Amino acid sequence: MMPQSPEEMAAAIIANMPEKTGRPIEHWLAIAKKSGLSKHGQIITMLKADHGLTHGYANVVAIKHREAAEGGPASPDELIEAQYAGAKAGLRPIYDAIMARVLEFGPDVEVIPRKAYASLRRSTQFGLVQPSTKTRVDLGLKLPDEAAGTRLEASGSFSDMVTHRVRVSDASQVDDELIGWLRNAYERA
Repeated sequence: MMPQSPEEMAAAIIANMPEKTGRPIEHWLAIAKKSGLSKHGQIITMLKADHGLTHGYANVVAIKHREAAEGGPASPDELIEAQYAGAKAGLRPIYDAIMARVLEFGPDVEVIPRKAYASLRRSTQFGLVQPSTKTRVDLGLKLPDEAAGTRLEASGSFSDMVTHRVRVSDASQVDDELIGWLRNAYERA
């Protein structure tokens, strides 16, 4: 099966690194650390120019080097807490209401927090939850062939990972209509 998420793609690249580059990631991380470089682009340029890595391998090494320098990647809970902190703290009940309903769909629902949003996956991504403004959470849905309407908007420039968006400004808007669209997207994934 082809890797789908960025984490799966990075894991596949790391697994192939010894065969494709001749060395495991630990070797390349040691080179990145020894270089003293800290900027992502600088590390990529150095690994490509001095060691012949392709952009994909150099990019993964740069990401992992920066994560290690920053104390490791944030945990999923930390990512969600950061998304709903400060001015967006009042939006957390919306996120919690959506998660309470979506996790009832089945044990195969995966919630994968990212820096700015949470991806909803089954075998593929079927939605995302993003605190887009201080007053609104956007629920992105992958519903190809579904007509857009007033509430179920075409995603437009919101995200190219989904086909539709629902703007939610209060937990009471996580109603049966919204959950029906979300379940439809889940069942197609």
